[in-house]
Amino acid sequence: MPRFVASPRTSFHVSPWLLGLLLVTTSGCTLTPERNAADLSGTVPSRWTGTDQPGRPVFERWVDSFADPALSALVQESLAGNYDLKAVAARVDAAREQARIDGAWRWPQLAFAPGYERARVRSAGFGSTEFGAFEALFTLDWELDVWGRIRAFQQAAVQEAAATEADFHAARLSLAARTAQSYFELAEAKLQVEVAERSIQERRTIVELVRGRFARGLTRGLDLRLALTDLANAEAQLAVARNRVQLATRRLEVLLGRYPSGRLTATARLPEPPVSLSAGLPAELLARRPDLIAAFERLRAADFRVESAQKALLPRVALTAAGGTRSAALTELIDPRAAAWNVFMGLIQPLFTGGRLKGEIRLNQALAEEALNRYKSAALNAFREVEQSLAAEEWLRGQEQALREAVEQTEASRRLAVYAYRHGFIEILTLLDSYRSTLNAQSAHLSVKRQLLNNRIELYLALGGGV
Repeated sequence: MPRFVASPRTSFHVSPWLLGLLLVTTSGCTLTPERNAADLSGTVPSRWTGTDQPGRPVFERWVDSFADPALSALVQESLAGNYDLKAVAARVDAAREQARIDGAWRWPQLAFAPGYERARVRSAGFGSTEFGAFEALFTLDWELDVWGRIRAFQQAAVQEAAATEADFHAARLSLAARTAQSYFELAEAKLQVEVAERSIQERRTIVELVRGRFARGLTRGLDLRLALTDLANAEAQLAVARNRVQLATRRLEVLLGRYPSGRLTATARLPEPPVSLSAGLPAELLARRPDLIAAFERLRAADFRVESAQKALLPRVALTAAGGTRSAALTELIDPRAAAWNVFMGLIQPLFTGGRLKGEIRLNQALAEEALNRYKSAALNAFREVEQSLAAEEWLRGQEQALREAVEQTEASRRLAVYAYRHGFIEILTLLDSYRSTLNAQSAHLSVKRQLLNNRIELYLALGGGV
C-alpha cells in the first residue's frame, strides 16, 4: 500500500477518511445563480403591436416563400461557399476544442518518459570508465476537483462554445438574408436599366419630332436644344443604372464565394411580396433568435467563471506521484521489483496573493454584469426590429400601391402630352416634364418594390426564421 504523506507545500497531514468526507459533503457545492431568459428580458407584451394577425409563425425555409428557384439556388450556394461563414464554422470547432482543453485538468495528467543515458567518468590516475543505463520514468499530477472549481471553469467554456454555435446559426441567417437582398438589388438595377433604355428610345422619338417641326419652321431652335439636353440627361441616368448593375453583381458574387468577375447572370424580376406574415408571440422570440441565444449562453458562461473564481479561495487537494525503473540492462526495466515510486497527497490553501484572487472574483462579477446588460439590450433591440419591420411593411405596401397608380397616371399624361404637342397645344417644356415624371414614377415604383421585399427579409431575420 502506498504511504500518504503531506506535500512539502503544507505543514499538516491529510488523512484518507477526511478527504473522503470532503468529497462527499462538497461535491454538489455550486454558486451559479439560476437564470431565466424570459425574466431577464424585461416586460414582454402578449402580442406584437405592429400587426393584428395572431397565430404561430410559419417561416421555416423562408427563402422558398418568394417562389423564385433562382433565388433559392443562390442562397444555398452562398451557404456552401461563403468564406466568412466557413470562418465562423471553424470558430465553432475551436470553441468546442477549447472546452475540451479546459476540462482536461479534471483528470489525472500522466506522463511517461523512457530514455537512455551514456556517460564516461574520468578518475585521476585510474583512467576512465564508460557506462550506460536505460530508464523508464512516469509522473502523475492530479488536482481532485473537490469543490467543483475546474468543473465550473470547464462549464464556462462549454457555454461559450454553445454561444459560438449560436453565432454560426445567426451568421448563416444573416448571409441568407444578405444574399436574397443582393439578388433583389441586382434585379431592381437591371429593371432600372430597362426603364432608362425605354425612356431614351422614347426621347429620341421626341427629338426627331422636334427636329422635323423645326425644319418646317413650326417651332423654335430652343425647343430642339431642350429636347437634346433632356436626351443627354436620360443617357447619363442610364450610365448610372448600368454601373449599379455591375456593383450589385460583384457584391453578390463575393457572397457566393465566387471571383467578382461581374459575369453573374440573374433574372431581372422582382416577385410580388409574400402575403402578410403571422409573427407569432413575442415571448417565442427569446428561444428562437440565434443572437439572443448566444447572448444568454455568454451570460451563463460569465456566471460559471464567477463561480470558478470564488472557489479558487478554497483549499485545493493535489495528488502527485512519480516512479520508474533504471537499469543498465534493457530486460530489467520490466521487472516490477526494480521499480521505485512515491505518492504525495496534500492541501494547498491560498493565504496571501496580493489581492489577486479577490480581484479575479470582482473582475468576473463585473463581466457577468456586462453580459447581463448586453443580453437585455439584445432582447430589447430584437423586439424593436420585429415591431418596426411589421409597421414598415404596412406603410411600404401603401406606398407601393400609390406609386403603382402614379405610374399609370404619368404614362397616360405622357401620351396626352405627345398628342397635344404634335397639334401645338402645349410647349416643349410641358412635354419633356411629362417624360421625366413617367421615368421618375417608374424608377420610384421599382425601388419601393425592392424595399418591400427587403423589409420582408428583415422581418424573417428579426423573427429568427430558418433557411
